[in-house]
Amino acid sequence: MAKYRKMLSDWYAPYLQSLIQLIETQSKETLMDWVLGYAEERILPLWKKHYPEDGRSEAALRAAWDWRKKKVKLTEAKKIILDCHAAARDVEGNPVAQAAARALAQSASIIHVARHCIGLPLYGAVAVAYDEAGIDAPWKEVEEAAAREVGRMEAALRKIAVPDEPNPAKIDWNC
Repeated sequence: MAKYRKMLSDWYAPYLQSLIQLIETQSKETLMDWVLGYAEERILPLWKKHYPEDGRSEAALRAAWDWRKKKVKLTEAKKIILDCHAAARDVEGNPVAQAAARALAQSASIIHVARHCIGLPLYGAVAVAYDEAGIDAPWKEVEEAAAREVGRMEAALRKIAVPDEPNPAKIDWNC
């Protein structure tokens, strides 16, 4: 079996740094709305394309939204989100679905720590890129497709970004 890259790994790539700089200017609440909305709209369909009967990823997003709306406690939501992390492990060998599940789990995990939002571009862009370019495409082609997707992610955040946000999330990227 071929070995696939599971995520973007060049932290200093200009397309990632531009998004990271924007993320650092926004509140956790804005970041939650962005990452959960984008994951639901763009990444969840990739998971469902491969595993339409497996509802763990969808449940993780729903739990995160419910926590955002104060409908569930953090401990309850975290248990559901952990099932989504397990889904990613369960689909080893399917690079699109695995990257999608990781992106969805990390996106939902923003309810715990704001820095989890970076999982959307690191994993989600790779899921989209593998889906578009093909899993056997050269990495350069996959990374170019991923960079375009990160650009769409940044545009989506810019659309809802609060100018001069008075309470930006304090994110420690050294995790």
